[in-house]
Amino acid sequence: MRAVTVTPGSPNSLRCDPDWPEPVTAEGGVLVEALAVGICGTDHEIIAGHYGEAPPGVRDLVLGHESLGRVLEDPSGTLQPGDLVAGIVRSPDPVPCPNCAVGEWDMCRNGRYTEHGIKALPGFARDRWRVQPQFAVGLDPALARVGMLLEPTSVVAKAWEHIERIGNRAEWQPQTVLVTGAGPIGLLAALLAVQRGLTVHVLDRATTGPKPDLVSALGATYHATPVNELDFEPDVAVECTGAPTVVLDVMCKAGINGIVCLTGVSSGGRKIDFDAGSLNRALVLENNVVFGSVNANRRHWDMAAAALARADRSWLESLITRRVPVGAYAEAYRPQPDDIKVVLDFTA
Repeated sequence: MRAVTVTPGSPNSLRCDPDWPEPVTAEGGVLVEALAVGICGTDHEIIAGHYGEAPPGVRDLVLGHESLGRVLEDPSGTLQPGDLVAGIVRSPDPVPCPNCAVGEWDMCRNGRYTEHGIKALPGFARDRWRVQPQFAVGLDPALARVGMLLEPTSVVAKAWEHIERIGNRAEWQPQTVLVTGAGPIGLLAALLAVQRGLTVHVLDRATTGPKPDLVSALGATYHATPVNELDFEPDVAVECTGAPTVVLDVMCKAGINGIVCLTGVSSGGRKIDFDAGSLNRALVLENNVVFGSVNANRRHWDMAAAALARADRSWLESLITRRVPVGAYAEAYRPQPDDIKVVLDFTA
């Protein structure tokens, strides 16, 4: 069968192997026929050789962690043949740590977790793949064209769960949300904020292309100005760019009792002249909270599936700016200026 692979640590080793072996039953009892995989910045960084880890004893890593497929068989009876499904990316460490032991593997303490298409587990960019039943998430059949958005949605579902847990430390009545970055994570974070009935603002550098219209279609307000020029202080900010200056500006902009969730990952290596003392003073005196959030556990995947089922299908489809057949796989992994979400299509 076909599989899109890289040799971790070897830049530009991307290839499509037409003779990749079938998934072994040790990977899981649920056998799935791939429909599509979404592509994100993590894939690009693995292709560039920055990180990635093949399974033990294997040279190459199958890419793909944003999955969508149809069940071929599930001996456990949890799912039925034909069911639409996505595979959870992370698996708990084998020790396990206290968090992994109770299903909170997104909060693993010892770093021995594994991840499909990223760390020591084969990914989903292959014609057929397997997972254990507890790591297979069923989807509404109406999501057949957009279900690969479940993985990034799970990330923001977790972020919102933690925002709400922190907010409930006191009497909390948030009204205004700022999302920085209008990529897939930012737009999905805005979607979940709109679903919560909040007033949503999305900030991004783009002034043309699909992003402003996608934000407007949500009923949110789009900004292409610097954070410090905004005329409001958000109750909640979800930072999705990882750009150091934006991160700092968002932390400074949050309102009293404000909560800032950082989901973007900075590349590091950039030094900024910054008054850390003033920021510290504001954070303390205004009871602000800044926290980081990444990955998701089963609870968040289920929350994400429910959120997508409630969302407007045409809006979700608009997030997918390119669908590329596996035969043209290299094109799918070559970024284009107006890309939001690129999908590798296994049905074409």
